[in-house]
Amino acid sequence: MSRGHSRMRAELWLPWLAVLLKIALVGALLTSELRADEVIEVQLMPVAPAGPAASSGEEAQAEQPDEAVAIFGGGCFWCMEKPFDQMDGVLSTTSGYTGGALDNPTYEQVSSGRSGHVEVVEVRYDPRRVSYAQLLNTFWRNVDPLAVNRQFCDAGPQYRSAIFVLDDAQRAVAEASRAELARRFGTELATEILPAQTFWAAEDYHQDYYLRNPIRYGYYRSRCGRDARLEQLWGPP
Repeated sequence: MSRGHSRMRAELWLPWLAVLLKIALVGALLTSELRADEVIEVQLMPVAPAGPAASSGEEAQAEQPDEAVAIFGGGCFWCMEKPFDQMDGVLSTTSGYTGGALDNPTYEQVSSGRSGHVEVVEVRYDPRRVSYAQLLNTFWRNVDPLAVNRQFCDAGPQYRSAIFVLDDAQRAVAEASRAELARRFGTELATEILPAQTFWAAEDYHQDYYLRNPIRYGYYRSRCGRDARLEQLWGPP
């Protein structure tokens, strides 16, 4: 068989292989019951809008860079791209890995749970149009901050929720938001706040997965119980 045919066949089965890897443990995990005290409705914190209304004049507005970066771990990175893509001011999202010492990790290495890396989404945004606090609100609304070393049906440290901060300003906003939500939940949150490390983009077939493979994506998301748990935690979207 020619190399071209081999590549074509790989492009066809790789997305399905990724789905199968992700749902391998779904059946067992979905049978576990949620404790009643874990189901808490909480309203997200209000944030000031980005742009002129959030600045103290033209000088403050001019100091804003054209582009900034935020990195969030919320379990399956397929499911974290869409909510950020829908935000005005977000320029791009990229699925990838960070947090471990292994250079240029593969999906299989990260999925094993032994690489030290976390599945994350890198968000590039225009801070003049959307603030970091607004990005955090979207992040919180799409994760289970009470889950330890897992998100929904995906179990293991590679799927834990985390905020990777790039500077002191991001850390201050992230820590304040986590403290406020911990107060409202009445318990400490499992979501970590960690210094950003090298971000490694995931393989091409993972990028924009929800757009390029809507049927496979919808099947995985429904089997994973993600939306049901998010509604329990945060109320209807």
